[in-house]
Amino acid sequence: MWDYNDKVMAHFLDPHNVGEIEDADAIGEVGNISCGDALKLFLKLDNDGRICNVKFQTYGCASAIASSSALTDLVQGMTLDEAAKVTNRDIVDLLGELPEEKMHCSVMGMEALQAAIANYRGETLEEENEGDHEGRIVCRCFGVTDAKIRRLAKENKLTEAGEITNYCKAGGACGSCLEDIQEILDGVWNTPTNDESSSGFAALPLVQKVIQVQQVIDNEIKPILERDGGSIELINIDGVKIQVKLKGRCASCPTASVTLKHVVQDKLREFVAPELTVESM
Repeated sequence: MWDYNDKVMAHFLDPHNVGEIEDADAIGEVGNISCGDALKLFLKLDNDGRICNVKFQTYGCASAIASSSALTDLVQGMTLDEAAKVTNRDIVDLLGELPEEKMHCSVMGMEALQAAIANYRGETLEEENEGDHEGRIVCRCFGVTDAKIRRLAKENKLTEAGEITNYCKAGGACGSCLEDIQEILDGVWNTPTNDESSSGFAALPLVQKVIQVQQVIDNEIKPILERDGGSIELINIDGVKIQVKLKGRCASCPTASVTLKHVVQDKLREFVAPELTVESM
C-alpha cells in the first residue's frame, strides 16, 4: 500500500469540487480509462475573467483523486493566464508530497487544466504544449511522444528513464522503450546550454552573463508577463544569482512569487544554465 500523508488522504477521502458544471466556459479532458486514469475538468469564469467555479470528474487511484481535488483548490480565483502557469509541482506542493511512482497523477491534473484553457481560447492542447503530440511516439503502450518526454524532463529536472515512467507512465508497461527514453534524456541534459557546470557560468565575464540573461528575459520571459500587464527588469547578476525587479501588474500580484519561480527562474534555467537562482529586488 502506498504511504500517503494526511493531506493526500484528506483530499482522497473527502475530495473538493467533485461534479460537473453544466454551463462551463471551459472543459479539459485527458487520460484514458483503458490506461487506468482519466480526468475531466470544468471551469466557469466570472465577469472579471477569473475562475469562480471549478469541478472535476476523475477515474483513477487515490493520488489521481487527491491531485484533482488539490488542483481545483489551487486555481480558484485565478485568471486563465495565471492558471496557465500552474505546474504539476504546484499541485504536489499543495498536497505536501506524492509517492514518486504516482507523480503522473499530478501531471494529469496540470494537463487537464492546460486542455481546459486551450478549449476556452479555441486552441488545441498540442499548441499549448509546444507540440507534445506532434513528435515521434516513443511509448506506444501509453502514446507518449519524445516532445512530451523532453518537456517533463526540463520542467521536473528528470534524468533517468524510470523517473519519466513515474511522471507519465512511459516505459511502465512492456518496457521496450526505456532505452529510447534514456537516450532522449541524455540528449536533453547534454546540450551545450545545459552541459555547462556552475563554475562555467560563474566564470563568464559579467558582460557575457548580462547578454545571455537579457536575451532570455527579452525573448522568453517578457512576452509572458506582458500578457498580464506586467514586465521585468534585470537589476544585477552575482555569480549564479540573478536579481530582477517585477514591474507593472506583476509587482503587486499576489502570485508574484509563483511567477518568479515558475516563469522567470525556470526559463533562465532552461535557456541559460540549470543552476541559476532568481530573487526579486
